[in-house]
Amino acid sequence: MGKTISDLIMEYFQMHPRKDLPHGPVVDWVEEQYLQLYGKKPRDTWRGIRRLYQEGKLVKVRKGVYRYDPDFISDVTLLDFPPDVKEEIFRRDGYKCVVCGRGREDGVEICADHRKPRDRGGTNTVDNGQTLCAGHNLLKKNYSQTEMGKRLFIKIYEEAVAKGDERVINFCKDVFDNYNKHGINGHIPRPNGK
Repeated sequence: MGKTISDLIMEYFQMHPRKDLPHGPVVDWVEEQYLQLYGKKPRDTWRGIRRLYQEGKLVKVRKGVYRYDPDFISDVTLLDFPPDVKEEIFRRDGYKCVVCGRGREDGVEICADHRKPRDRGGTNTVDNGQTLCAGHNLLKKNYSQTEMGKRLFIKIYEEAVAKGDERVINFCKDVFDNYNKHGINGHIPRPNGK
């Protein structure tokens, strides 16, 4: 695979070390480079910037402004998957998000995610990894996998109701019943009390 969105973002910041850069020009440059490389615009470049900040590779100066300071890079990369393990996870998952099926060929940034978080004893092994798009990776950072799953089923249910798709509506109700049966994520209410 060629350069990723993250690679291009870091390339831009490394060309401007120790400078406070608003995300607008960074996004414009990355999109131009990505378009030249792959013939299409990338998606969610600004999320890639935020993710690099969360990984400790960029410093957030204020909202929408970041800086690359080689003297300040956090050591969080030691907690990440080694490059060969990350590549094996991506290859196993077909370079696509296991939740939505989108990937690099769609212009979507993909991430190697720990199924069991590192702070809960998760390891940097292939079997503890999964491929997520940047959007679902951010969702998972905010919610556990079961919470994220329930929220996605709520969204699917609401779309099915809007379309009048009884088959999918009933499927989602069965899923919600199983969440209740096993006492998982009861703090997330079912849509419309269903």
